[in-house]
Amino acid sequence: MTTSAPSPLATIRATALGYGSRVLQGRGWVLAALVILPVGLSILIYMVAQIKGAEGRPYPGEVIKVFHEVLVKMMLPIMALVAAPAGIREDLEQRTLPLLLVRPAPAWALPLGKGLPWFAWGAVWLVIGTLGLQIIGGDPTLLPGRMLALVSAWWGELALMTLIGLLFKRGTLWGALYFFIWEPLVRIFPPFLQRLTFTHHIESLAGSRAAEIQANQILAQEQVSTHPVLALLALLAFGALCWALAGWKLQRTPVGLAGSEAEG
Repeated sequence: MTTSAPSPLATIRATALGYGSRVLQGRGWVLAALVILPVGLSILIYMVAQIKGAEGRPYPGEVIKVFHEVLVKMMLPIMALVAAPAGIREDLEQRTLPLLLVRPAPAWALPLGKGLPWFAWGAVWLVIGTLGLQIIGGDPTLLPGRMLALVSAWWGELALMTLIGLLFKRGTLWGALYFFIWEPLVRIFPPFLQRLTFTHHIESLAGSRAAEIQANQILAQEQVSTHPVLALLALLAFGALCWALAGWKLQRTPVGLAGSEAEG
């Protein structure tokens, strides 16, 4: 009696449900802390200022600073660097990948299946963090865009790090170089290269920027904008492409070599 292979959708669903509980372990709470700590600290500082008699006005400038300079530039990339190794890369490092590849299931669906719980977990905390910024004076009209910006960027960055982890033995290092060297250069990039950064699409969706370029800055380029709908579609499509490429890479991995690719 032969058993038919499960469909890709069934594989993704079963993998996501099977590994979903791992987000409640230490790594998952680190992800939550990366969002909650800076937002909570900002709220605490705001409340202390109110107790000491500061004016009860909102602080939209502080919200923009925390959102762009802390959450977008620092915490979101670190979340991707922390979460991605817990996906399919974990099976490479622990030499359990051959056990997955010999099962009668489409291998290309496994990276997305293992990544979905981490995406969902991180997205929940990013939404909570964005809502928390409203306490210190976030503009209600910008709230939907900010939530969409963080969640869609999280989708893309997690997918990118998953792909990099399968392509390179030092995937975390290459990812860190991209996030913390390439992305900050958006301020001096020409328009075409600006659109090749997460920062550009996040700012287009959020409706605000971390900082404006001054006219006297050397190499400064005019900061272009993309329509929010196009920015959202670009982030979602890029994430889907990275998940697909990660699946393609895994599909082409010989079972006999799967346990040795993490060496070196």
